[in-house]
Amino acid sequence: MGIRRFAGAAVVAAVLALATPAHAVTEIQWWHAMTGGNNDVIVKLANDFNASQSDYKVVPTYKGGYADTMNAGIAAFRAGTAPAILQVFEVGTATMMVATGAVKPVYKLMAETGEKFDPKAYLPTITGYYSTSKGEMLSFPFNSSSTVMWVNLDALKKADIAEIPKTWPEVFDDARKLKAAGYATCGFSNAWVTWVNLEQLSAWHNVPLATKANGLDGFDTKLVFNGPLQVRHLQNLIDLQKDKTYDYSGRTNTGEGRFTSGECPIFLTSSGFFGNVSKQAKFHWTNAPMPYYPDVKDAPQNSIIGGASLWVMGGKSPEVYKGVARFLAFLSDTDRQVYIHKASGYLPITKAAYAKAKEEGFYKDHPYLETPLKELTNKEPTENSRGLRLGNMVQLRDVWAEEIEQALAGKKTAQQALDAAVERGNVMLRQFERTVAK
Repeated sequence: MGIRRFAGAAVVAAVLALATPAHAVTEIQWWHAMTGGNNDVIVKLANDFNASQSDYKVVPTYKGGYADTMNAGIAAFRAGTAPAILQVFEVGTATMMVATGAVKPVYKLMAETGEKFDPKAYLPTITGYYSTSKGEMLSFPFNSSSTVMWVNLDALKKADIAEIPKTWPEVFDDARKLKAAGYATCGFSNAWVTWVNLEQLSAWHNVPLATKANGLDGFDTKLVFNGPLQVRHLQNLIDLQKDKTYDYSGRTNTGEGRFTSGECPIFLTSSGFFGNVSKQAKFHWTNAPMPYYPDVKDAPQNSIIGGASLWVMGGKSPEVYKGVARFLAFLSDTDRQVYIHKASGYLPITKAAYAKAKEEGFYKDHPYLETPLKELTNKEPTENSRGLRLGNMVQLRDVWAEEIEQALAGKKTAQQALDAAVERGNVMLRQFERTVAK
């Protein structure tokens, strides 16, 4: 009888042992804003990391567009339910920086967890955007892009245009030819109106958008983009809008389909548009660097990045932070960065990944994926081209776009519109500065 009891107890113990995991897996929530093919990349990265070890499980969750994801993360932090990792677009950087207690700076996380981390391994034009003035990385660059000019090569051929335009005057002339060749509603256009026509335009020509290195050196920055270059460019768009040589396509990227449909044969937007172009365009296409005004001294300079980075949220356990650090190290692997670059069109964030893609001859067959890298590294960044870090940037862009729209509609001159955009924007910056000082 005693033997039977012992045997029964042993069976129960064995079953319980099988039912109980050897150790608990630490879950890492990752909220993001990626859709379509880029969502597939995120899911694959999480799955590959989870398969590579048994201590942590990264769980990616789509939370809407960039602004929605950032707002959801901040609201969740206040409610005590924030994810461990939050993807935030580049214009949300200043807001995240001053969210006291809400974030764990990446440089501190990596130092505390002892994970391998060398800030110098990353492309400085990318990391500079997400670092302090001392070079300390606050967030982890993830999907970085820049503005490029997408070109319908079949349309250029139809209009007898032999070469892709390099300067703004050439773009304007070619757009008139394209319009005459049958592209009646749009010779050229752009998405992200303020990013392309104010932020990138200023950096590409080495003129300031704002003081204090466009806000990177202090929140007491003041907007100054109502200068001769920006006014001249907006006036050109106003004049060309009248007969649709240029045609406005909205504040965000909702108008990008005008390029892939064939309506707008020249279109400036993010290099991250690659996935949609490669799948949807039914014509021969490529991209090229942003145009520049050839009479502006030393232009072109270098472009600044768009896209997003990964912020580590505050208030998590040491176990979660160890897992997050492991995951960021995993993402930094050279081969993994090359995969992300090739699969998504976003930039490799490390010098080694860029070098490997070049060594493999990847850009011979895919030159359009190197265009933004060439722009970002065209020259050593200056005070005017390191990037920008302005408080309330989402709201600022809306104000700037509103004034540009007034000008394009003929209700204001270019100078009046940009003067108003600067004046209204500076009021908002002072409000942000007072909030930070509290």
